[in-house]
Amino acid sequence: MNQQYPSLLLERAVEEFSKLPGIGRKTAMRLVLHLLRQDASTVESFGNSIITLKHEVKYCKVCHNISDTDICQICTNAQRDHSVVCVVENVRDVMAVEATQQYHGLYHVLGGVISPMDGIGPGDLQIESLVQRVAKGGIDEVILALSTTMEGDTTNFYIYRKLENMNIKLSVIARGISVGDELEYADEITLGRSIINRTLFTGSI
Repeated sequence: MNQQYPSLLLERAVEEFSKLPGIGRKTAMRLVLHLLRQDASTVESFGNSIITLKHEVKYCKVCHNISDTDICQICTNAQRDHSVVCVVENVRDVMAVEATQQYHGLYHVLGGVISPMDGIGPGDLQIESLVQRVAKGGIDEVILALSTTMEGDTTNFYIYRKLENMNIKLSVIARGISVGDELEYADEITLGRSIINRTLFTGSI
């Protein structure tokens, strides 16, 4: 046991919390000590929510967003515009776009972007399911709303090549998002305007 910890159980808990992104050992210690001060039912509720999430959460069979059911609430919402699909990198981006309240279509979550340096190719992403979704008909526009990085632009171009002959409108969010920015970190007003002022994708990186 590390000498700075009075308890092996405490050390193990801090070790687990520090594995979370953005959580250092000092923050992990504060979180663990905070939980220790709570009553047992509060801590059990916290722990059970994480376990239940892991075992029971689903991914929408249509758009691959996180869902409690096989098809998510956005995809089943008759009030949404089912003719427009916004392609995003991850679930956090769906939440970011929804927060703008400026978009009322559907989504398609790729699960990442093409990044050869990280060993991520087109086959590792939900690109083929997007192609199949468009091929079924009923979609008039696909909005490419990926991060303005080289990887995002490469993925945009790859998707463009896969969809360019399918007789749909292909657009990209306006560059109100600075080059190199992650979509989830853009402020709601800027992101909202970028979606509203989207432009046709020209097929160039």
